[in-house]
Amino acid sequence: MTTNNSTRPEPLKEASLLDRIAEDLAPTFSGVFGPETVRAYVADAYQRIAGEARIQTYLPILTGRIARDSLVRLAARQENIHMTTVPEVLFVCVHNQGRSQMAAALLNHHGQGRVRVRSAGSAPADSVNPAVVEVMAEVGLDISQEFPKKLLTEDVAASDVVITMGCGDACPIFPGKRYEDWALNDPSGQGPDAVRAIRDDIDQRVQDLLADLVATRA
Repeated sequence: MTTNNSTRPEPLKEASLLDRIAEDLAPTFSGVFGPETVRAYVADAYQRIAGEARIQTYLPILTGRIARDSLVRLAARQENIHMTTVPEVLFVCVHNQGRSQMAAALLNHHGQGRVRVRSAGSAPADSVNPAVVEVMAEVGLDISQEFPKKLLTEDVAASDVVITMGCGDACPIFPGKRYEDWALNDPSGQGPDAVRAIRDDIDQRVQDLLADLVATRA
């Protein structure tokens, strides 16, 4: 029998799935939030993305990431609790399958923990562009397990810096954020040489951004 990856799990299986995600996440917030709070945030994250997820295989991972980010932000607002002390950068392109994936991987690589990085798309594709995976592997960065993620308003709200790559009109504007729009060629349908050139362009921009962020925080 063929499994339909676009169908949500049955209610009992869905509840069991959320329980497992919450159990995995709970130790991260031990002493800050109880298991019930963690479970509630997991359920909320799941409900917000389950209806739009076209590939259910990625749903548990994405649910856990969104719930964790929400809990980190909640914890950071509590008195005497500050779980994140580094700037948060969000890269956005339309499909989150090329430019934003490369930018996120490169900033994570160069940042070495000095920044937190996310990427998302206003209209996410089903998978990352294989040519992008290939050229990133050439520089020692494996993004084969990454997948396109839906842009959420809370992602923008939680970020210090928002870098758009062709979909600025789809990104909510919040006061106090740093917004940049990078004019980059789209790697979709391009050959390896063209994708490498885009990668190298992004790499230079990412290193310039990192240097600026580090200097600002110093």
